Amino acid sequence: MSRAELTAALTELGAATTPHPGGTLLTHLHRVHDLLASWNARETLQLAGLAHAFYGTDGFPHPLLPPDRRTELVDLAGAEAEAVVHLYASCDRRATYPHLTGPGAPFRDRFTGRTLHPDRQRLCDFAELTVANELDLAMHDPAFREKWGPELLVLFTRFKALLSEECWGAVRSVL
Repeated sequence: MSRAELTAALTELGAATTPHPGGTLLTHLHRVHDLLASWNARETLQLAGLAHAFYGTDGFPHPLLPPDRRTELVDLAGAEAEAVVHLYASCDRRATYPHLTGPGAPFRDRFTGRTLHPDRQRLCDFAELTVANELDLAMHDPAFREKWGPELLVLFTRFKALLSEECWGAVRSVL
C-alpha cells in the first residue's frame, strides 16, 4: 500500500487523462494528498485524499471504479482508507452538509438512500477531506473560488469543530 502503487492504479484507470480543474484528475488527487500531508494528517487520510475520486462524488460523477469493486481499493490503500473514500463518495451533499456537525450527524448515502450516523473520527476525516478537495479547487481555479468561495467559507465554518488547526488555518488563508 504505497503512494506509488496507488498512483499506478489511478493512472491505469484513466485519472491521468481525465480533465479536472487545474489540470487532470490525477494532478488534483496528488495535490489533495499533499495538502493533507502539509496539515500533518495521518497516513490513512492522506491515502484517502489520493484516492477520494475512485467512486466519483456527488460533485464529480466520473467514477474510476464502481462502488461494488471496493475490494480493489482496499488492496491498494487499506481497509480504513477505503472506508474514508467510500464515505466521501457516498455523501449526498444537499442532505448531509446542513446537519453534519449536529448531534447524531445524519449522513445520507447517495448510493443507497440510507441515513448513516458516522462516528466522530469518520466525520472528522470526511470534513478534512472535503476541505482539502474544495480548497485545492479554489487555489487552482479562480472562477471556482469566486463562484463558490463565500458558500464554502460558511460551510467550513460550520465544520470548524471537526477540523485540525492546520486545516482551519488553510481555510482562513484561501477563502
